[in-house]
Amino acid sequence: MSDGKVSDDYGYSQTNPVKVGGGMNGPANEHKYLRRLTGPNGESIAYERLGSCCPFETKNSTFGGGMLDRYEIEIDGDSVKKILYINMYDEEKVYAPKGFLLEGK
Repeated sequence: MSDGKVSDDYGYSQTNPVKVGGGMNGPANEHKYLRRLTGPNGESIAYERLGSCCPFETKNSTFGGGMLDRYEIEIDGDSVKKILYINMYDEEKVYAPKGFLLEGK
């Protein structure tokens, strides 16, 4: 899937995070999504969770609110690291952020 279908800030902004959903399966959904990401030419990536940030309201959490998870992404062969924001509470169709491809299902 091409990354051309999303806005420039998709995944890079706390106001436009990737929404993988999942409730109790949220962390697993985050990792499933990240394992599907590749560089723009199919390069492998490495990722590291930087922690949570950016509280927001959601009806998909027992407490009525959630936090976004921040991941540092590095494309193999590229020294520039990117930060992605992922919402594990809410769900919508996922895409690759600008500069990445999303493989498989």
